[in-house]
Amino acid sequence: MHTVKNYINENKDRFIAELIELLKMPSISADSAYSQDVLNTAEAVKNALEKAGCDKVEICETPGYPIVYGEKTIDPALPTVLVYGHYDVQPADPIELWTSDPFDPVIKKTDIHPEGAIFARGACDDKGQMFMHVKALEYMVKNNVLPCNVKFMIEGEEEVGSESLSWFVKRNHEKLKNDIILISDTGMLANDTPSITTGLRGLSYVEVEVTSANRDLHSGLYGGAVANPINVLTKMIASLHDENNRITIPHFYDKVEELSQAERDEMAKAPFSLEAYKKALDIDAVYGEAGYSTTERASIRPTLDVNGIWGGYTGQGAKTVIPSKAYAKISMRLVPNQDNHEITELFTKHFESIAPEGVRVKVTPHHGGQGYVTPTDTPAYRAAVMACKESFGKEPIPVRSGGSIPIVALFEEELGSKSILLGFGLDSDAIHSPNEHYGIFNFLKGIETIPWFYHYFVNNK
Repeated sequence: MHTVKNYINENKDRFIAELIELLKMPSISADSAYSQDVLNTAEAVKNALEKAGCDKVEICETPGYPIVYGEKTIDPALPTVLVYGHYDVQPADPIELWTSDPFDPVIKKTDIHPEGAIFARGACDDKGQMFMHVKALEYMVKNNVLPCNVKFMIEGEEEVGSESLSWFVKRNHEKLKNDIILISDTGMLANDTPSITTGLRGLSYVEVEVTSANRDLHSGLYGGAVANPINVLTKMIASLHDENNRITIPHFYDKVEELSQAERDEMAKAPFSLEAYKKALDIDAVYGEAGYSTTERASIRPTLDVNGIWGGYTGQGAKTVIPSKAYAKISMRLVPNQDNHEITELFTKHFESIAPEGVRVKVTPHHGGQGYVTPTDTPAYRAAVMACKESFGKEPIPVRSGGSIPIVALFEEELGSKSILLGFGLDSDAIHSPNEHYGIFNFLKGIETIPWFYHYFVNNK
């Protein structure tokens, strides 16, 4: 394994160039205008897996976008690692806030990434992190140090709920049989502070619609006499939190996992500067549920947030109307033991119940998923710890993430497999936001660390 650094140094320019070509492809799964680009990206991932050394690679059709499946079998008697990732990306909006074209990647130096970072949509989430595994396989195959079998399952709908992946997994238990699932779609605390994600929040995502009159109305002739859907909707949304920023939906907290003080104290050992956090976001104060720290609010507590709200006239100049309809998109991040279907039902029932007379309310569920906690007493987790110690020179810190990867809970349910969440992104990488980027250091450090995981997973079980 001592040659992995040498191999990276010899090939890093090629690795970066290949990733940049992948990032140029606007594989936006949420927008049908980019459907051909998504399909083209699947083909590019297939080609990359073939070149890296997979014996078998195929594009598996689904009701939606395809799954790219690859495998390298060296001995059926040896363990099998299943690598999961996704090749689709978030929309780039708002385009005007990007400092460079989101699909014309550029490398820029930053305070956090003095060696440079690749700025592009999908750089960190998840093309850059997924591609680390492809290049790690290339290294292991070419240097004859792959110690076990490996399978790849790279999907194209993670950013829209992974519905087709769920369909695929349920129908391919034997094909996907494995001993551990390895995922890099999370982050770490800092470039000098490695960490392993041990928990993910679940998700319930809904769209709400409030309707009053059968058409837009003149605000002079009808104002004050007919319910304004925007006024009503904003009041309803405001009522979803109390004065302590707790969610007011009845029974919302019934199944929330409450961590012990000892567990919270252990979490608090992770390096965190509140002042640096506020400075990075250009805010003068943090905000959230009373009784919990900022890191706890963003990881072990459930949330309810409005992701978008619209209605009425928003064009240039004035138009004095009372709109017929108002809309909002709302997401709820859930903690372990909260069932996303149950929470969606609780939200729907409550939101309909608080609507005043004079309006009609419609709640449309979108995608969701369960939370997940990774056990830290398994050979696979210990292998991840030792891999980080080899590449970073220090032991990683276990952390709970505020993000969601809904498919992880399904993997365990359908395949009986645990997942290791070995991510290399940083909170500052602006995933889902303008100017998303991924550090060159992080990309290469991932390629260095992953082969060590395979080594220790096979040799220290």
